[in-house]
Amino acid sequence: MSYVIEMLNITKEFPGIIANDDITLQIEKGEIHALLGENGAGKSTLMSILFGLYKPEKGHIKINGQEAKIHNPNDANRFGIGMVHQHFKLVHNFTALENVMLGVESVKNGFLQMDEARVRILELSKRYNLFIEPDHLISDITVGMQQRVEILKMLYRENDILIFDEPTAVLTPQEIDELMKIMKNLASEGKTILFITHKLNEIKAVADRVSVLRKGKLINTVNVKDSSKEFLSEMMVGRKVQLEVDKSEAHPTDVVLEVKHLQVKSHLGIRNSVHDVSFSVKKGEILCIAGIEGNGQTDLVYALSGLTKIESGQVIFKGKDVTHKSIRFRTDLGMGHIPEDRHKHGLVLDYNVAQNLILKTYHTQEFQKFGFLNMKKMNENAESLIQRFDIRSGKGSQSMTRSMSGGNQQKVIVAREIYNNPDLLIAVQPTRGLDVGAIEYIHKQLIQERDNGKAVLLVSLELSEVMNVSDRILVMYEGELVGQADPKVVTQQELGLYMSGSKREVVA
Repeated sequence: MSYVIEMLNITKEFPGIIANDDITLQIEKGEIHALLGENGAGKSTLMSILFGLYKPEKGHIKINGQEAKIHNPNDANRFGIGMVHQHFKLVHNFTALENVMLGVESVKNGFLQMDEARVRILELSKRYNLFIEPDHLISDITVGMQQRVEILKMLYRENDILIFDEPTAVLTPQEIDELMKIMKNLASEGKTILFITHKLNEIKAVADRVSVLRKGKLINTVNVKDSSKEFLSEMMVGRKVQLEVDKSEAHPTDVVLEVKHLQVKSHLGIRNSVHDVSFSVKKGEILCIAGIEGNGQTDLVYALSGLTKIESGQVIFKGKDVTHKSIRFRTDLGMGHIPEDRHKHGLVLDYNVAQNLILKTYHTQEFQKFGFLNMKKMNENAESLIQRFDIRSGKGSQSMTRSMSGGNQQKVIVAREIYNNPDLLIAVQPTRGLDVGAIEYIHKQLIQERDNGKAVLLVSLELSEVMNVSDRILVMYEGELVGQADPKVVTQQELGLYMSGSKREVVA
C-alpha cells in the first residue's frame, strides 16, 4: 500500500526524557487519522517533527513515497503540510486577515495586495463554514474564532496534509460539532487529516483509524469502528479508566460566596458583559455556571477573583465584603482559582515547577524567612505535589513550566490551588486539554473538595462535565443568568436551549 505520510523509526530525546521512542506511523491519503495518548505521551512532539519544529535523533520521513527532509515549517509547507497548534501561533495586534496572509503575502510594486487576499479568505470561510470578521484584531476575538483563523491559514496555503493539535480544547459544544463537519468535508475532498486528541467521543465521531501512544512508545494502530471507548482508554492509560463520574449526594450547608446585582465591564472594554447577576454558593456543593464562550463567564470570574474592577454590586465572601479587595486578600481569606487561560493567569512559564507551585504562598512563613525563600522547603513541597498529582516532566521540580505539555501545566495549577486548602475553589475549564486519565483524576479532586465541606464554583463549556460533576447548574447568556437546572433532571438538549438564548427564566 502507498502512504501519503510515513514516519519511520522516529526517536526524539529531550534532557531526561525520551519523548518519541522508535515510532513508525503510516497515514493513508484522505483519511482522518487520530493520534491518542495521555498528556506527555509524545503526540505533539511527533507532529512537531513532521511540521519541522523539531529534528529527530533517529528515523526519517517519506511524503508520497519520497524521502522528505523537513528542517523547518517552510519546508513542511512546501510538502503541503499545515498545522494548527494547541496554543495558537497568531500575532495578537494583527487582524485576522493579516494573520492568514502572514508569510505568503502577495505584493505588487511594493504594496500588499490585501483586496485579493480578502476575497479569497471570505470565499474559503464561506465554503467551510468558518465565518470570521477579517478586520477584527486577534486580541478582540474569542479563542473559538482564533482557531478558525488558524484553520483558514492552512486552507489559504492550500495544504493537503492538515495537523490539528488538540483542536477542540478551546471550543464550545456547538463549535466542536461544526469542526467535526469541517474535518469530514476536508477529508472527502482528498485532504489528509492528523488529529491529535484525548477525547474519545471525537475520535469515534470522525476518525477512520487511531494510533495510541503511551510514554513515548506507539502501542498500536487500530480501526476506530472496531474499537470501543473503554478499549481505547485502557490502551492509552495502561489501566481501566472510569469514564462516568462517581459521586454521592451533595449536602450543602452555609453560604460561602454571595454575589449581589453584579455589573462588570467587558475586559475588552467595549460594554458591560455581566448584567445584574446574583447567586450564592454553599459549602459542600458544586455549583456550575454553564454557557457558550463569550457570554460573560470570563468577566464574571475576573470580578470574583479580583482580576478586574466591579462597576456595581457586591461580592460577599465568608461574610466579608471583598468587592474592592485585592487578589492576595481574597487568596489569604481562602479563595482558590483555576483560571481559564493557564498561560496568562495561571503560570509564570519561565519559572520552574517548584516556583510555580508557591506563587500564592511564597510570602508565608512556610516558604520564607526574613524575605529569603527557603529553597529546601520549596523543592520538598514540589516533589510531594508532583507525586500526589502525577505531574510529568523531564526534570521534576526543576523543569521549566514552558517546556511541559499543556495537560501537565494544568496539573501544576490544580495542585497549587487544592494544596492551598481553599474554602471556595473557582474552577474555570479545569479539564481543558486533559486526557481521560487526568480528567478522571481532577473530577475526583473537585468532588473530594466538595465532600470535605468546601464550596466549588465550576465554570465549564463541556456539557458532559456540566451534567456529571455539578450539583446545581446556572446558565449564562449575554451576561445574564437565564436558567437554573438540576443535573439529575435536565437534558443536554434543554441546557443547549438555555445556552443559545432560545429559552430563559427568572433566576431567583
